[in-house]
Amino acid sequence: MLIVFSGLPGVGKSTLAKALAKKTSAIYLRIDSVEQAIRSAKVLRDDIGISGYAACYALAKDNLLLGQMVIADCVNPVSWSRDAWMRVATEAEVPGLEVEIVCSDLVEHRRRVETRKVDVPELTLPDWAAIMSKEYQPWQRARIVIDTAGKEIACCVDELLAHIHVCE
Repeated sequence: MLIVFSGLPGVGKSTLAKALAKKTSAIYLRIDSVEQAIRSAKVLRDDIGISGYAACYALAKDNLLLGQMVIADCVNPVSWSRDAWMRVATEAEVPGLEVEIVCSDLVEHRRRVETRKVDVPELTLPDWAAIMSKEYQPWQRARIVIDTAGKEIACCVDELLAHIHVCE
């Protein structure tokens, strides 16, 4: 199964994706890590375009074809990237599950953004203004929506596991 986490920075998607990957022993692919590795290699310095997503699509497919569950952690803000993830699942002949993580409490979301620590070396995190102005297209199809506002991560993981078991 391919599980694709989407949502704005600071909503809790990486924390939740990592917790789920640990609990399920899934392969964890984080776009931020791949994109920063590309920047750090000094091959594509500034505008790395879709290279991080493209690399993760390939890695996801390789691991899905080996029978591994894969969790992708990305903002996934536009329909073409969402469609590309589902094509990966289709090509690997596995279920694809789209999960949008939100934080409905804007005060809490902003606090998270302004107090979070960088966990990818050399990554520059976006500030609140950048996040609020980021393109994030409305979804055009069904997906699982997890609101992390006021919830413990363990509760969110359990909520996701219930959805995953229904889809298996």
